[in-house]
Amino acid sequence: MRVGAKVQDATMTAAAISSGAVRAALLREVKRIIAPMAPVARSRKPARRQPSDTRSARKQPQSAEAASEAGALAPALYLVATPIGNARDITLRALAVLNAVEAIACEDTRVTARLLAIHGIRKPLVPCHDHNERTAATQLVARIKAGAAIAFVSDAGTPLISDPGFRLVQTCIEEGVTVVPVPGPSAVMAALSVAGMPCERFFFAGFLPPRQTARLKEIEVLATLPATLVVMEAPHRLAATLADLARVLGARPAAVTRELTKLFEEVRRGTLPELAAAVAAGPPPKGEVTLVIGPAAAAAAPDPADIDRMLSEALVGSSPRAAATAVAQELDLPRRPLYARAIALDRGHAALEDDVAEDVADDGDA
Repeated sequence: MRVGAKVQDATMTAAAISSGAVRAALLREVKRIIAPMAPVARSRKPARRQPSDTRSARKQPQSAEAASEAGALAPALYLVATPIGNARDITLRALAVLNAVEAIACEDTRVTARLLAIHGIRKPLVPCHDHNERTAATQLVARIKAGAAIAFVSDAGTPLISDPGFRLVQTCIEEGVTVVPVPGPSAVMAALSVAGMPCERFFFAGFLPPRQTARLKEIEVLATLPATLVVMEAPHRLAATLADLARVLGARPAAVTRELTKLFEEVRRGTLPELAAAVAAGPPPKGEVTLVIGPAAAAAAPDPADIDRMLSEALVGSSPRAAATAVAQELDLPRRPLYARAIALDRGHAALEDDVAEDVADDGDA
């Protein structure tokens, strides 16, 4: 008889007998018959799939600086970069942090609420902008000290980069509160990447003064920097700012970037005078603008004959060292090679004077 039939017969017999003792005995027999089948049944189940490294990584808690072992964020201020135009540019880590914090401090609650709604995040919002930042900073730091994780976002881009947040971060540092960067989009980096200017050295000047006198003075200071310049500007001042930049910096190469990552993204390239004329001829552009201005062209090396002439003039009544120092400062050249050349020229002059003196003496003897 098959094992299945034995089980069925034993079960039916147990149901027909009223004696409790007999019923218990038969049930024990059923269990005895079924017991050898259990290991076989378990062995026929497919082996449980081991999670791959990728799936395991997704389940790991966040890094120590951002999260505790249980996955809850450690008490700190999290500076979260947000998209500069395209809502899909937000990072996975930024979404995780915004989902995990107790509250989000933001420049404009309306702007931040729209971004959070797109990504299905619901968190209390705390206004923190230029007009209330000092008071808000005190309150937020107190909450963090009490164990809260708080995020701070600006309307677009990385907080503090021409955006609010400096006083908040400064207060956190003064009070010993941890500040954690959650990097991401930045209008400055986006503009630099597409402008076509040297990026190994650049200076971010933020917004230039709105009044022309102050703006020209600041541009004159910027003109002395041997680096690519990055400037933010409001659309209604763009034409005037470009004109002032061209006036002081001349025909440097530049790029006007506008609405980056958005539907009507635009990048104009040319010299500063060309861009100033083009913007002045059209209607004021819409959207915040980032200007990228190339460094001044390297000055052409002076002609060796001109250097000799300047050294010879400087040697009149001066030592070779003094002459070399004067010419080096005037031409912005290293002094050492000029000093060596000045010595050679000085010796040549001395030899020439000796020859003249000998000729004069010979004429006198004759």
